[in-house]
Amino acid sequence: MGFEISPATPAGKWLGFITAVWVQAISGNNYTFSNYSDALKSLMALTQLQLNNLSVAKDIGKAFGILAGLASDRLPTPALLLIGSIEGFIGYGVQWLVVSGRIQPLPYWAMCIFLCMGGNSTTWMNTAILVTCIRNFRKNRGPVSGILKGYVGLSTAIFTDICSALFADDPAKFLLMLAIVPFVVCIAAILFLREIPPSSTVAEESDETKYFGVINVLAVIIALYLLAFDVSGAHGRLFSQIFAAVLLVLLASPMVIPIYLAVKNVIRSGEKTVDVERDVTEPLLVTAEVEKKVETMQLLSSAEEKRRPVLGEEHTVFEALRTVDFWILFGSFLCGVGTGLAVMNNLGQMGLALGYADVSMFVSLTSIWGFFGRILSGSVSEYFIKKAGTPRPIWNAASQILMAVGYILLAMAMPGSLYIGSIIVGICYGVRLAVTVPTASELFGLKYYGLIYNILILNLPLGSFLFSGLLAGYLYDAQATQTAGGGNTCIGPHCYRLVFVVMAIACIIGFGLDVLLSIRTKSIYSKIYASRKSKKSSVSNGRQ
Repeated sequence: MGFEISPATPAGKWLGFITAVWVQAISGNNYTFSNYSDALKSLMALTQLQLNNLSVAKDIGKAFGILAGLASDRLPTPALLLIGSIEGFIGYGVQWLVVSGRIQPLPYWAMCIFLCMGGNSTTWMNTAILVTCIRNFRKNRGPVSGILKGYVGLSTAIFTDICSALFADDPAKFLLMLAIVPFVVCIAAILFLREIPPSSTVAEESDETKYFGVINVLAVIIALYLLAFDVSGAHGRLFSQIFAAVLLVLLASPMVIPIYLAVKNVIRSGEKTVDVERDVTEPLLVTAEVEKKVETMQLLSSAEEKRRPVLGEEHTVFEALRTVDFWILFGSFLCGVGTGLAVMNNLGQMGLALGYADVSMFVSLTSIWGFFGRILSGSVSEYFIKKAGTPRPIWNAASQILMAVGYILLAMAMPGSLYIGSIIVGICYGVRLAVTVPTASELFGLKYYGLIYNILILNLPLGSFLFSGLLAGYLYDAQATQTAGGGNTCIGPHCYRLVFVVMAIACIIGFGLDVLLSIRTKSIYSKIYASRKSKKSSVSNGRQ
């Protein structure tokens, strides 16, 4: 067989996942608006409300993610990645032309379109990555979601710190990175990432868990490395260049897994290959006895399969939308990600209002701690499902309460509260994303997951409009005073106090919705737990 790394081999499967990780590590550009928003505000002489509406236009790009969801059932993964990379190159490329002064500022409506394109580009990337990887590793959905969403969170810090290290926080060069780097990385993923059959044995599942553990450790090392750079103060040019070089090596380090598997394949070339005929739409809640009869079930009459599904089985999009549980999940998601986005989009102005000249620290803190929230909640929620059948939404409920506490601290504006608030909001925003992604797949199945996921992601533009565009924009301008340059500026803790209070109340409402969903889905997670326990027991008995 030789040194083979086709997608159907274990090495090829993990090589595809590593390239997916790289795509996620550069696809969080939608969260970096604060790094160049002040440049746009000055160049275009915008009020805070107008600037916030630009950020809403960026987030509205997420609403068009429904197109990516529809396409995910019809186009292969490489096509989705190519569309996203080209759209991002155009969207951020035009913004770079404006901020760098190569062209005159475009009309406000035109800038809204290009920001929307930049925001929409990530929906194609994320849909391609999440749908493909969750189908490829469906028995480890929590770790997959945590790792992939974790790297999305880290990407803001990766971009911010590399730009700070190499270009002294130049907003024009930062936008150039946003245009070029994702395009190049997506090309690498196009070559290697494919949808292939999931693991079919307990041994394969165990190996997956082990390799995910390795990737988790490497990701934590990267996060700590970024955090150390952020908190260690100003750095010289040589030190910064060394930092950037080491960071690139760390980002490449997960490649040890496919390399190890490829070498192992050469040594043990006689081992059996992956069964490529396995059905990729296998439902989650399958008992050990039913798994033995998969082929028989596939031959059931079409009339039998048209019965109305229950939670845990495959749903069409319309079947999912007709359930109360979908809208509970949608509402709780809005309370968490909507308020979190408002903070991320306004961190620049929040920092300036409190007297901080450089706000890049807060952007990086939110990103890095968002990573910890994502990666830990994905693995922890998966562990407790396997251990005791704990409903995954309960972790969302915990994050909502903690987020409400963070907003209260920000409203109080005590010394250092912006540091603490940035960390708390980052953690809780990360938990929401990492937990909601596998929850949706467990409740409504994987067959139409791409579209269901993108309907849930409508919460990003909706939440941005409600909490950032309307709430934060109007209340900030109401407190601001006219400046000589024609813009509105507000200085002092009162600028955002009422915004934080309202968002804390929204999180308490989200907490109630998450508790309700946890109660309603308790039986589903009990069945998942029983199914996995039964399968392990049967395998164990077979070995005796």
